[in-house]
Amino acid sequence: MVLEGLGKSLRNVLGRVGHATTVDDELINDICKDLQRALLEADVNVKLVLEVTNGVKNRAKNEPPPAGKSMKQHLTKIIYEELVKLVDNGEGLQLKPQTIMMVGLYGQGKTTTTGKLALYFSKKGFSVGLIGADVYRPAALDQLKQLGAKVNVDVYGEPGETDAAKIVQNGMQHFKDKKIIIIDTSGRHALEDDLIQEIKDIAAVAKPEERILVLDSQVGQQAGPQAEAFHNAVGVTGVILTKMDGTAKGGGAISAMAKTKARIVFIGTGEHIRDLEPFDANRFISRLLGMGDMSALVEMAKDEIGEDEAMEKVGKAIMTGKFNLNDMYYQMAAVGKMGTLQKLMSMLPGMSSMEDKIDYEASQKKIAVFRTIMDSMTAEEKEDPSIIKAKRIERIASGAGVSSHDVRELLKQYNSTKKTMQSFGKDRKMRKAMLKQLGGVDLDSLNNLQ
Repeated sequence: MVLEGLGKSLRNVLGRVGHATTVDDELINDICKDLQRALLEADVNVKLVLEVTNGVKNRAKNEPPPAGKSMKQHLTKIIYEELVKLVDNGEGLQLKPQTIMMVGLYGQGKTTTTGKLALYFSKKGFSVGLIGADVYRPAALDQLKQLGAKVNVDVYGEPGETDAAKIVQNGMQHFKDKKIIIIDTSGRHALEDDLIQEIKDIAAVAKPEERILVLDSQVGQQAGPQAEAFHNAVGVTGVILTKMDGTAKGGGAISAMAKTKARIVFIGTGEHIRDLEPFDANRFISRLLGMGDMSALVEMAKDEIGEDEAMEKVGKAIMTGKFNLNDMYYQMAAVGKMGTLQKLMSMLPGMSSMEDKIDYEASQKKIAVFRTIMDSMTAEEKEDPSIIKAKRIERIASGAGVSSHDVRELLKQYNSTKKTMQSFGKDRKMRKAMLKQLGGVDLDSLNNLQ
C-alpha cells in the first residue's frame, strides 16, 4: 500500500479518538502530538505538519459539532479534512485529446511511466501514440517499444538521430490522427543548460497541452526544489510521483508538491504496468485512514472487466444472494485482472485493520489453486455445488492435481462467501449504502435480476 507506515500511524490516531470516553483539551493535545509524530516520520515538511495540527487543534476546540454528530465523529472529520487540505492541489489530467510531454531527471522512472500513462488513456477509449525523443540513453527507444507492445500502443522513433526536436516534429506528423500523443524526453543527472534547451525546443515544436514532470518519491522533500527548477525552465503543468509503494519519504514528496503548489496528477504505486493511479486528495487520505476507496475499485472494475458486466455481476450478488461457483470464479478472475490482492483490499473500507493478519502472497497462490480446481469441475457442479460429495471431490482433486483437502477448502470458502452475500442481500439499508458508493446503481433495475 501507498505510504503504509503513515497509514498505520494515522489509523492508530483515529483509533484513539474512537476509544476515548470523552473529547477534552487533553485528548485533543495528545492527538495532535501523535499526528505530528506520524507526519514527521513520513518526512512531511515541518511547517506543513504544524499547519495541519494547528488546524486540527483550533477547529476541535472552537468549532461545535453539527446537529446529530458526536464530538468524536466531529474530531475524526476535522482530522480527515485537515489532512486532505495538506495534499489537495488541483485537478488531474483531463480526458480529452491532447499532447503530453514527459520531463525529468535520469533514473526517475520517466519511460516506464510513459508506458503506464499510455495504458491509462487507451483504457479510457483514446487512440494513443508514443514518441521516443530520448536521444542520449542507450536502448531508451527499445524500452519504449517494449512498453508500447505490452499495452498495444504504437511507438515512433528514429534510431541514430540526435536531434530530439526533429524526431518529435516527424512523430507529431506520423501520429496526426491519434487523440493522445505522449513524448518521452531525455533525462540527465542534473538540470543542465543543454537539457533545458532541448526541452524548450521540443515544446516549441509539439506545443504540448501538458508538460508532466516525473519525480521519484524517494527524493522526499527534495522533490520541491526539483519541481521548481523544471517549472522555471519549461513551465511544468503537472507532476507524477513514482515508487510511492516502496518509500517512507512519500510524505515528503507530497508535502513538497503542496508547498510549491505543484499539481500532482498521478502516483506510481508499483512495478506493474497498471500501477499508476490518478491522484485525488480525498481518495488518497481516505485509503490512508482505512476508509477504503470504493470509487477507485469500481473504476478499476470498469476498466478491466467492462462497465456493464461489472455492475451486473455486483448487482446480482448484492440483490439476490444467488451465488454459485461460476460467480466465485468470475470474482477470482476479476481479482487477477485488477491487480494484487493487497491493493484491492486497501480499497475496501475497514480492511486496512486486517493487513497484518493476511498473508497476501499465500492468498494470491490460493486463489490460483481454487481457479484450477473449478476448471476441473463440470458445468453442473459449478452451477449447484451442493451435489459435490466425496466421490466427486476425489475426481475433481485428481483432475486438478491437488488434494481432496484443497477441494474441501474451496467448498468451505464458497459456502462462507455465499452466506455473507445472502445476509447482505437481506439488508436493504446496507445495500443502498453500498450501491451509492458503486456509482448510484438503480435498485429497481437490479431487482429485475432476481
